Amino acid sequence: MSKSTSYKENYAKLRNIAERLNQPEELDIDQLVPLVDEAAKAYQACKQRIEAVEKALSAKLGELEDDHGE
Repeated sequence: MSKSTSYKENYAKLRNIAERLNQPEELDIDQLVPLVDEAAKAYQACKQRIEAVEKALSAKLGELEDDHGE
């Protein structure tokens, strides 16, 4: 999974995998481990992106508070 893959794409991938896992009659047991691996990678990418956005927002809000406090 490349870093250029967006949060939206990874989130969509997670939703798709969840839907596939919720349809056990159509689930190929041989694809279970690769599917879970793919979901784990997409989850990690989403989590990292959320953390990066939280950090950026906190920094920006801190700047705004500093500017406002002067």
